[in-house]
Amino acid sequence: MRIMQVNVIIVPEMVQLDITGPYEVLSRVPGWTLDLVAVSMDPVRTDRGLTILPTQTRDTAAPSDILVIPGGTGIDTAMLDEAWLDYARREAERAKYVFGICTGSLLLAAAGLLTGRRAGGHWQARDFLAKFGVTPSDERLTVDGKFYTSGGVTSGIDAAFRVVADVMGEDTARQIQLLIEYDPAPPFEGGTPFTSPPHIVAAATELGRARRERREALVEQAAQALKAKGG
Repeated sequence: MRIMQVNVIIVPEMVQLDITGPYEVLSRVPGWTLDLVAVSMDPVRTDRGLTILPTQTRDTAAPSDILVIPGGTGIDTAMLDEAWLDYARREAERAKYVFGICTGSLLLAAAGLLTGRRAGGHWQARDFLAKFGVTPSDERLTVDGKFYTSGGVTSGIDAAFRVVADVMGEDTARQIQLLIEYDPAPPFEGGTPFTSPPHIVAAATELGRARRERREALVEQAAQALKAKGG
C-alpha cells in the first residue's frame, strides 16, 4: 500500500465540484489522507454558495504527495496572490502528482509550473494558457509528466481515477468506479464545444462573456508578472 498525502487548495469563489468530484474518488483509496487547505480555518464559500470547511491552512498542511487545484473565479484572483503562487510552487515541487482541474491550470501556469508543457482547462479559458508559454490541449485529460490537467468541472473525476490507477493499479480505480457507480450517460449529446450544437455553443459563450473579459484582464496581469520574474 502506498500512503499518500493529498492537499486540495480551496479559495473563495471556487467551483465546488472541481473539489468534491476528485475528493470523492481520492478519499476512497485506503491509507490516503486528504486535506482541504485554505488561508485560514474559516468556512470558504464556493461560487454557487456552498460553504466548505478547511481542514488545514497553508502553514499547517503536511507536505503534498498529490496537489489538487480547482478552478473558478477565485482562482483568477489567486493568480495574482503571491502567497498562493508560492504555495503552489513549493507543493508542486514536492508532489509526485499535480492536478489542475478546470481553470486550476491557470494558477499552475501563473506560477511558472507549466511553461513549455501541454495542459488543458475549461473550454472557455484554456486558450489563455498560451500567455504563459503553455501549449493548450483540447483533451478531456492531459498528462505531461506529473502534471494532470483536465477540462471543465466533471473531468476532475476522470483525472482522479487516472492517478489512482497510476499509483495503486487499475483494479483499485475500477473498484472505486464501481462503488460510486460512475458510468456517465449524459441525457443529451454534447458537453464540449466540439460536440454541442452551434446555437448552444453561442448561447453558452454569450453567458460567459463578462467572466471571460474579467479573466482575460487578470491573466494578462499574471502573465506580465511571471515574465518580469523571468518565468
